[in-house]
Amino acid sequence: MEVKVESGGVQEEEKLGWGRSLPVPSIHEIVRNDSYSIPDRYIQEHKDRPQVSESLPASLEIPVIDFSLLIKGDEDERRKFDLACKEWGFFQITNHGIAIEVLHKMKTAVAAFFELPLKEKKKYAMAANDLQGFGQAYVVSEEQKLDWNDMIFLNTLPPEKRNFKFWPVTSPGFKEAVDQYAKEVQKVAAEIYANLSVLMGLDRDGLIKLQGELKQGIRMNYYPACLRPELVLGISPHSDSSALTLLLQDDEITALQIKHKQSWVNVKPVPNSLVVNIGDATEILSNGMYKSIEHRAITTEKKERISIAAFVFPDEEQEIGPLESMVDELHRPRMYRKMKYVDYVRQVFTRKMEGKAHIDIVKLENK
Repeated sequence: MEVKVESGGVQEEEKLGWGRSLPVPSIHEIVRNDSYSIPDRYIQEHKDRPQVSESLPASLEIPVIDFSLLIKGDEDERRKFDLACKEWGFFQITNHGIAIEVLHKMKTAVAAFFELPLKEKKKYAMAANDLQGFGQAYVVSEEQKLDWNDMIFLNTLPPEKRNFKFWPVTSPGFKEAVDQYAKEVQKVAAEIYANLSVLMGLDRDGLIKLQGELKQGIRMNYYPACLRPELVLGISPHSDSSALTLLLQDDEITALQIKHKQSWVNVKPVPNSLVVNIGDATEILSNGMYKSIEHRAITTEKKERISIAAFVFPDEEQEIGPLESMVDELHRPRMYRKMKYVDYVRQVFTRKMEGKAHIDIVKLENK
């Protein structure tokens, strides 16, 4: 097995993972060295700059679901959940059962990693053939605009999918915090998936039986402050290729925005809650009933920000396609073709973030 140096870290040549991304500079390091300048490659085209729409009332907020009621089978809360998935594709959950201490330790561990010297972080750099590790995703050309963030992505569940050469062992408490958080957030995801199964006309374990054991990967993001936040994007508009995404936000900074009725809406943090959104895989399985929603992150000139996104996805070797219970040839004809999930994800990562463009890969009208 050949060993080579990639971006300051020793990596082994292995089979292709989900995809690859071109190496880019650390924006954290750029800001550390010069917080007053914005490199041209980070300045978005005028049409892509973050201008919040004024066509919707500022008070408009995504639905909030009381997870404790959903677990108990409360029909009113399930109907609320159903509407949130259909009309918004995003919602926040409270009373999710994850201890505040677990959330705090996760945020602290992630923040501590990003504060490490660049030389240390590079020890966990992405390999040239995979997306795990410290680096950036969706960078497919030397010309495209870059997002104002650094990230580290890890496969977290099941445990045998972990590759510990990408896990920062020099950051005290990191492994333990990620391990505990991953397990706790997966319990929440499994309950959400069970409720989706029922809404799609299956038994609670219907989607798991069809799609195999739910896998998980966690993307940890660091967004430096920016003196001209109107010129950059923390993360470009996109939908997630996952089945579900569960996001742990900064409790004090509003930066996540979602596309709702063609306008951008702020997702105001509810302290100690999780933001949940429908991913492409669920849109495909539901035959478009539950849509993955375009979203982005903006930056702030006052303070850096951390976010932690847990992506829950089907077994990568399973096919995804509309469930028969969600197809009605007269009223809701089949909208997507079947595709092995790993093939879908690999195609997604060959392209930059482009809003909802990725799901066109499986739309039948584009076949």
